[in-house]
Amino acid sequence: MDYLQHIQKMKQGTFDLVYYLYGTETYMLEAVKQAMIQYGMQPEEQDTNLSLYDLEETTIQEVITDAETFPFLGERKIIIANNADFLKAKPQNTEIVHQPEELLRYLENPAPYSILVMIAPYEKVDERKKVVKQLKKSASTIACEALKEWNVQTVIHSIAKENKVYISEEVVNYFINEIGTNLMLIHSEMAKLALYVGEGNHIRLEDAETLLSSPENSSALKLVDAIMENNLAKAVNISKDLQKMNEDPIALLALVASQYRTLLQVKLLKQQGFTQQQMAKQLKIHPYVAKLSLQRQNNYSLKELELAIDWLAETDTEIKTGGMEKSLAFELLLYRLVNIRSQSVS
Repeated sequence: MDYLQHIQKMKQGTFDLVYYLYGTETYMLEAVKQAMIQYGMQPEEQDTNLSLYDLEETTIQEVITDAETFPFLGERKIIIANNADFLKAKPQNTEIVHQPEELLRYLENPAPYSILVMIAPYEKVDERKKVVKQLKKSASTIACEALKEWNVQTVIHSIAKENKVYISEEVVNYFINEIGTNLMLIHSEMAKLALYVGEGNHIRLEDAETLLSSPENSSALKLVDAIMENNLAKAVNISKDLQKMNEDPIALLALVASQYRTLLQVKLLKQQGFTQQQMAKQLKIHPYVAKLSLQRQNNYSLKELELAIDWLAETDTEIKTGGMEKSLAFELLLYRLVNIRSQSVS
């Protein structure tokens, strides 16, 4: 069950006694916490029956004591304990001394009037620890991890359903190409589109093309795609549109250069036998970016990519030394990149 399904259950008033949230996707963590508080108790109860703890400052035994204490003038308590550092293989050295056995004892018989939320906002915890194993076994576990290539489509469909609109695979793919896996941006853009088309209606591709806010990296991808299509007019128009939106040609140059460097690095790693996953790890890029780059590098030879990098560096120098007006220099660069195949022949 993903985080949206858990939130849906909370909206319906269904809660478990213990939750275990782990991972570094801040948006998911916050969304679950806020849903827990919003649908778990009345606003007037929050002052007395909502407890927020930082386990880097408070012991787990103090948290458990609170969870076992009856609520004050209410049906339930919500106890949220963040930064469960003692679940990691190497906890920080602090004066706080946790007794994980107290949590183990509580998990055997949790208080029926309390909702205990344990949060480990880390990439890794020590899966060998008994307390981690027991949390995963006894608690309602929610993985709050960054979206991966294989689950981003499912999540986009879930977010569309949450907003009570319909979305086709074509629009989902457009979302991914424009936004990538930025969960917060996916949520905000879907809400905007849902408001535009109205509840119960379909989001069309033209709706997404009209309203979707593309981050800077996406703009660079559009430019690179236009260059690869040998479409100079499209590349120049994209460039001019971005400059009208106060995008500086120097910034655009840096973004395009970043794309070409990634293409060159991916081609070199491919020649060395690296897999897509290994490339993502080696280059510290998202797996989806690695996948796109693998597809795009097929349009170039190694010599062409090296030549493109040289031209990008030359243009950067020309602009920064005042050798040429920056908008003109950038347009000339686009012309050279579009015609790179004819100019790379020895």
